[in-house]
Formats: sequence, C-alpha cells, structure tokens
Amino acid sequence: MKVAIAKEGDSVSEHFGHCTEYAVFNIENLKIKSREILKSPGHEPGKLPVFLAGHKITHVLAGGMGPRAVDLFCENNIEVFLGIRGEIETVVKDFMAGKIAQGESSCTHGEEGHECGGH
Repeated sequence: MKVAIAKEGDSVSEHFGHCTEYAVFNIENLKIKSREILKSPGHEPGKLPVFLAGHKITHVLAGGMGPRAVDLFCENNIEVFLGIRGEIETVVKDFMAGKIAQGESSCTHGEEGHECGGH
C-alpha cells in the first residue's frame, strides 16, 4: 500500500488540499519500504485525487477535507482517514499498527464558505 499524508512541516496538515507537499510511504508487510515527498500540483477541484491515483496512492491521511473531495478520492479507489493530527513519523507508525481510526474532519465547507480549524 502507498499512504499519502498531508504535510505541514513535520506534522499532519489541517487541510489536505492546502498543503504544499505530501509525505508518501510505500508500506509492505507492515514495514516502510520507501518514502518520498510529493509536491502538490496546486489546489483545484478534482485535481488532487487524480494526481495521487496516478502515483498509486491507496490511502490518504489528513486533518480534514471537504465531503466532495472525499467522494472523489473514493471514486479513485483511495481510502481517506480524516481527523488525523500529530507528527508524521508517529502517525504512519500508528497507521501501520492499526491505531488510526476515522475521526471528524477538522475542515468544514458550510454555506457561508470554507472554514478550517487552525487557519
């Protein structure tokens, strides 16, 4: 599996689409086989799910994203985990150990516009 984590410094970003890069981990037999940093191609509706699917990403971890983005990732066979916080190295180890559960998105897209916690 290939896991992409929205990155802000060494921590998980509050909003997947607004970060400038993604930490990508290739995981086999519960071990990290390789890691890389992918630069974001920019925040445009529908672009990131196709971009990451092209890099064979199977899972996405982020603080939050809008419901339409989640739907687009699902359409590209990418499983999404939201409400993730913490240092990236700890998060990926917790993910491999099965300690990461779905949470609430830290991002909301209400009728009055876009709101994300911590922005």
